[in-house]
Amino acid sequence: MNMEWRDGNRIKLLENGEQFFPVLYERIGKATKEVLLETFILFEDKVGKALQENLIAAAGRGVRVEIMVDGYGSADLSDGYVGALTAAGVRFRYYDPRPAFMGMRTNMFRRLHRKIVVVDGLIAFIGGINFSAEHLGDYGPQAKQDYAVEVEGPVVEDIHRFTLQALYSEDHHRSWWGRRSRLPAHNRQPGEAQALFVYRDNDEHDTDIERHYLEMLRSAKREVIIANAYFFPGYRLLREMRNAARRGVRVVLIVQGEPDMPIVKVGARMLYNYLVPEGVKIYEYCRRPLHGKVAVKDDSWATVGSSNLDPLSLALNLEANVVIHDSAFTRQLRDNLNGLIERDCLLIDESHVPRQTYWHLAKTVVVFHFLRHFPAWIGWLPAHTPKLSLVAPPVQPEMETQDRAEPENEGAKS
Repeated sequence: MNMEWRDGNRIKLLENGEQFFPVLYERIGKATKEVLLETFILFEDKVGKALQENLIAAAGRGVRVEIMVDGYGSADLSDGYVGALTAAGVRFRYYDPRPAFMGMRTNMFRRLHRKIVVVDGLIAFIGGINFSAEHLGDYGPQAKQDYAVEVEGPVVEDIHRFTLQALYSEDHHRSWWGRRSRLPAHNRQPGEAQALFVYRDNDEHDTDIERHYLEMLRSAKREVIIANAYFFPGYRLLREMRNAARRGVRVVLIVQGEPDMPIVKVGARMLYNYLVPEGVKIYEYCRRPLHGKVAVKDDSWATVGSSNLDPLSLALNLEANVVIHDSAFTRQLRDNLNGLIERDCLLIDESHVPRQTYWHLAKTVVVFHFLRHFPAWIGWLPAHTPKLSLVAPPVQPEMETQDRAEPENEGAKS
């Protein structure tokens, strides 16, 4: 499915759960026809329960409600939680659920990592915010810093069509020798209020998001700010960051200084020797875990979405971003990121960069190439096609007990 740049959109930046959840619940509360939702994480906490209440209320009004959650990220939902939704008429799917083996989840690759909600085919939400109390400030020191957008306008038709098709089809993974990547859409007439829906799959659009980042860096004239939670991209993106800095572009990278997983800082710091001496400004966000996946370029280009710049997001996971060409939105996001830098970030100068020894260089090269290519190697191996599993509504007491989930083989609907 190919996407094109659309004019005439309204895009609103939403920061953290405090801004995202109330706006979303208000939109769901006013839905008259349909709510489509995809997410990586849905937890059975106060956020998950609030979402459940809003979706059950919508279904009770006769609204068509369809949900798909990832079988790895949302594996711990109880039967009671899901059953309350399906009993109300909500169609609930797991993306590739698999049983634990010796207490460990085995389905950690090729995950549904997108976060998309579409209401009545008219309003869409895209970003990095999951349905979890971790995205609220009162969660404590581990509350996540993140972003999403609310979108209205012609681009919502593309998002709606894509999401509806994804709910009724499976991710058909092909081996590397059978893939044929398509070039992502080019904005031939840049203007205002423009938006492009861009996604990553394991088929023809496996590099679309990465290519937009590469083109953004190559075309930057004045400034680039990238804030990315899990930063460990391939050589091409690192090279373009360094090349832009050498051209005199102010290239700023914001990464986690207080990560939710310690290995995140280890991986990012392996790249400092390559970037900092060439003029790339690196800041570690130290207030709390950074979970955002956003970027701005010059005066009019921005992106917000679910895709990290790491091997999992760039090589295996199903991701979705919106690329925006709009000066007011870009200014707002840029000001927000500069505020993080001023208040809560540590600048990584050359005194923080490990001394470059032959041992450090050799270790960095080996570890970098292993971590960078490991997900792609996994992707080449023969593997099952991820399944969509539709959860049946609870049975009546007099009826025979049914399985909790059954594979869904319905064809794609328009």
